[in-house]
This record gives sequence, structure tokens and C-alpha cells, in this order.
Amino acid sequence: MKSPSVLSSVQPDPPKSLPSVAMQYAIPVLKVIVALGILNVWLLRSGQATPFRGGDAKTLREEFAAYGLPFWFMCVVGVLKVGLAVALLVSLWHLPLAQPAAIGLGLLMLGAFAVHLKVKDPIKKALPSIAVLIMCACIALL
Repeated sequence: MKSPSVLSSVQPDPPKSLPSVAMQYAIPVLKVIVALGILNVWLLRSGQATPFRGGDAKTLREEFAAYGLPFWFMCVVGVLKVGLAVALLVSLWHLPLAQPAAIGLGLLMLGAFAVHLKVKDPIKKALPSIAVLIMCACIALL
């Protein structure tokens, strides 16, 4: 009697479902979109006007002033956002960083949305914070 070969006992992996394949690619894409968006706002465009700045602010510093927040607070938020955005990029290779980075950025986006409400901005100005909050929730929870 022949003994079964090692190859015959190995079962092929079941095919992945379409949703799991989509999530396999969607989450890394969301991480890149969120991280590069944050880095763009805080490092490249902090001194430029955008249609999403709070109040009538033209720069990030003016925006924080429009919210009634001091410069030192802007610096703390900036360090947190840039650091968490970098952590989100690093999480593409080191997965355990993803959830804490996404939760941290999500909380900061919740704060951004709250200050837009505080100064009675039109909803259009709060849309980026809402969109990033939703993307961070997807990254953290899926």
C-alpha cells in the first residue's frame, strides 16, 4: 500500500471573496489618501488659501486664530497630524500602527469638524474633515 504523498495532503486555499479582495486594496489606498492629504495641508499648503479654511482665513495660522485657538495649539495639532500621517504611511509595512494612527487622526478630524461648527462655517468648509474622519473610521474598524 502506498503512503499518501505530502503534496496530496496540502489543500489549496479557498478562493477569496470579492469583498475581501476589495478591502485588501481599499484600506492601503485609504491610508495613502489620508496621509498624503494631511501632509499636503500641513507641510505644503499651510501658507496658502484654500476654499476650506475656517472663517475668512487665508493661511493655517489665520484659520486657528479664526477658531479662537492660540498659535501653540496649532503647533501641537500640526505635530500630531504630521506624526500620525507618517505613522499611517509606515503602517503600510508595519500593520500594528494603522489602528492607533487612524483613531488619532479621526479624533483630530472630529475636533476640526467641531471648530467649523463653532465658527458657523458653511458645511462645504467642513467636508474635508468629515471625509477624512470617515476614511479613518474605515481604516480603524475594517
